[in-house]
Amino acid sequence: MSTDAIVLLREDHKAIRKLFRKFEKAGDRAHATKGRLVKKIIEALTVHTYIENECMYPEVRKLVPDLEDDILESYEEHHVADVLTMELAAMKPADEHFTAKTTVLIENVDHHIDEEEKEWFPQVREALSRKQLQEIGARMLELRKQAPTSPKQPSAIEKAVHAVTA
Repeated sequence: MSTDAIVLLREDHKAIRKLFRKFEKAGDRAHATKGRLVKKIIEALTVHTYIENECMYPEVRKLVPDLEDDILESYEEHHVADVLTMELAAMKPADEHFTAKTTVLIENVDHHIDEEEKEWFPQVREALSRKQLQEIGARMLELRKQAPTSPKQPSAIEKAVHAVTA
């Protein structure tokens, strides 16, 4: 198995998009199927964004300062996905907004994946050595073992801090 960080992230993207397509094909009345798929989507996205936020983004930010704006945008896109997954985790598949909220999540994450794969990854691959990407990938694999699998609901303190700093 490759430990190249970009290869690992592309594999995650492929698996996540496969879940998205299954959800989209599930049909309007397939509440149980959609519920199971959304649980899998939430888990996959939670693990993926964790390893990117905790390893890939900080490393690239340090090693390729020209990509700072892209990384900051990616953090914000992850924040939007986190909010949507937290809301979905608290919903039932039969809820009126469940499918619409999942569709918005899918659209946002698809856009994010496209930007990473078409714009960001080629720049990272050009700037970093194969060895650097393998070292980052190895750290990501270690982090994956301890990654959360469900979104963390913000505490009252975190909500208050965010409200003050926003």
